Amino acid sequence: MKQFVGTGVALVTPFKKDFSIDTDALTQIVNYCIDGGVDYLVVLGTTGESVTLNKAEKLLVMDTIVRANAGRLPLVLGIGGNSTNRVVHEVKAFQSDAFDAILSVVPYYNKPTQEGIYQHFKAISEAATKPIILYNVPARTGSNMLPGTVLRLAADFDNIIGVKEAVGEMNQVRELIAGKPDGFHVISGDDPTALETVLAGGSGVISVLGQGLPEQFSKMIKLGIAGNHKEASEFQEAMSKGMYLIFEEGNPAGIKSIFETLQLCDATVRLPLVEATSNLKEKIAAFVKPLIKVTA
Repeated sequence: MKQFVGTGVALVTPFKKDFSIDTDALTQIVNYCIDGGVDYLVVLGTTGESVTLNKAEKLLVMDTIVRANAGRLPLVLGIGGNSTNRVVHEVKAFQSDAFDAILSVVPYYNKPTQEGIYQHFKAISEAATKPIILYNVPARTGSNMLPGTVLRLAADFDNIIGVKEAVGEMNQVRELIAGKPDGFHVISGDDPTALETVLAGGSGVISVLGQGLPEQFSKMIKLGIAGNHKEASEFQEAMSKGMYLIFEEGNPAGIKSIFETLQLCDATVRLPLVEATSNLKEKIAAFVKPLIKVTA
């Protein structure tokens, strides 16, 4: 599963002003990310506003990305939720050779115990025909999947190949890296600690900012994997302000503001999310424009 080493990006779902899916913009963004050097694409995750899409819209997003990608990069599909039976049903029903793995989030709202989290992913593993990347994001789910649970799942199920760790706390990340079996991927899900994760021995990142600045972010991660701390840190410093700006008023309002600045898609999001304020958009534009000029 070496295709999940490096920079993955959690793609947005662009909307037109009438809130319909903008497939032309989505195609542009896929090509922009691929041209920028990212290593794989993650579809229908949190950043893709998947919870606001109906089944037909999800299929449209998947089809658009598959067509735009044209087999160039590995694809990961988000399939998760807080009903184990429903997720298992979706995993069993999923049939597509175009996708290489499934990204599945820790159940949210229910606040399961560690044993409940283990049993949830055990059921998904037993139902899946694709490799699974676990997704731990306590700020959204209300539950922190502890390293012991991740490592237990990694040891017990061969098709659980990695974890997207968005806890934002490096002690937990280091514990995962120290205890993981060979070939298991510890992938940062937190842009500000992505480089630190890689330098500690992680496999890379599934990034939000990376789709807005694919060239810079990909270079940073490649340099980090190669152990070039100094040069990688220069990219980190140049992008660090943006890593926080894009989350200042929620995700994906911030990253869509970057795409609006780049004229790749509109900044529209679906309720209950709202667009970034004009003040934040101005700050994001001021951050992005010098970086784009440098690489133009």
